[in-house]
Amino acid sequence: MRARINEDAKGRRRVTEACLEPCAIERGMRIIGGKWTGSILWHLKDGPVRFNDLSRMIGGASKKMITERLRQLEDQGLVHRQVMDTAPVSVQYSVTELGQTALGFLDELRKWTEKLPNGLHKEP
Repeated sequence: MRARINEDAKGRRRVTEACLEPCAIERGMRIIGGKWTGSILWHLKDGPVRFNDLSRMIGGASKKMITERLRQLEDQGLVHRQVMDTAPVSVQYSVTELGQTALGFLDELRKWTEKLPNGLHKEP
């Protein structure tokens, strides 16, 4: 993320140190920027949550979408899935140690969003 625009003596602009691959911010957004991903991590922050409870906590997201995101988060090592030995069988999810590292900036994002003027945080 050191790309710069330099201007020579003749006023010609050139980019130096251009990003030739996704930068750190883009890579991070690819991991947690998916719809509902941040919300899922946030709702798991206080401890393990069963799937149906999680789907009730996240209004507006379908069970199919939550399942997809949980699988992605599990594949990335951010969420742990545990099958419970109950009848009927249930599954609970928790944030891994790696996933917990995202909670700090998700909280900062939450605070920033809450301070936005009305209308700015609505979907287009």
